[in-house]
Amino acid sequence: MTPPDAPHNRWSDLDRPPLNVPALRRGLLRPDALWTSLEVVESTGSTNTDLAGRARAGTVAGGTVLIAEEQTAGRGRLERTWTAPPRSGLFLSVYLEPGDVPVERWGWVPLLAGVAAATGLAKSAGVDMSLKWPNDLLVSVAGEERKTGGILAEFAGDGIVVGMGINVSLRADELPAPTAGSLVLAGAVSTDRETLLRAVLRSLEHWYGAWRETGGDAAASGLQAAYAAGCATLDRTVRAELPGGGALVGEAVAIDGDGRLVLSTEDGLQQPVSAGDIVHLRGVAGGLT
Repeated sequence: MTPPDAPHNRWSDLDRPPLNVPALRRGLLRPDALWTSLEVVESTGSTNTDLAGRARAGTVAGGTVLIAEEQTAGRGRLERTWTAPPRSGLFLSVYLEPGDVPVERWGWVPLLAGVAAATGLAKSAGVDMSLKWPNDLLVSVAGEERKTGGILAEFAGDGIVVGMGINVSLRADELPAPTAGSLVLAGAVSTDRETLLRAVLRSLEHWYGAWRETGGDAAASGLQAAYAAGCATLDRTVRAELPGGGALVGEAVAIDGDGRLVLSTEDGLQQPVSAGDIVHLRGVAGGLT
């Protein structure tokens, strides 16, 4: 891993300037803030892998933010890889220690991060965002629903590491897949990564604080309602490809108190899905504005 705050190549893409680390620290590391430290590295395999390793070693504090200008082995759900050109997006992980919240409620953290990212980006980039259950960030590109970001959470040490990968300035010829998108292709009014990063982290601080204040109660904190309001998966027919094989088809009708997706199947039963890959089969997307 390249040392933090390493010098940048002056011949690199001038349309994608490096992050201003001192400015980010001044804006985010306040005495009363959630965030306790912020580090930017030039390149690494995966910020989640790095930060989780530190957490397991007990060498990192809650509220730590690790950002990479480039990820060479970014990880998504189901061990998928996530790659993008240097400085073309936001690639970061945060370490949270919600020790005063019952562990059985920690499953809401990745969904909370999705709400925080979507609301923060909608305000700062001026782009309508929606969420695909459980934790994909969607935008509209030329009328098509495209994935512009994803969230991956994992237990580590005494807390949980939450990673985010968000495509910001990727051009059409740089997209990793036809189903991918970026904020610039969705018509963002701003692609300044520092502005976007501050908005996402402040939004995450807000939602995390509200959730903790209610002991992790997703309903009382407003998190459950906010997620449902911005979830593109609800009110659509979907196919849930379940871990270990098998699939379930039905209409997505609710997000329950445990953050599970509830499907109404053809036989009239309501089946909660706690994990799996979701395929949208038809219907219209919701949005967070």
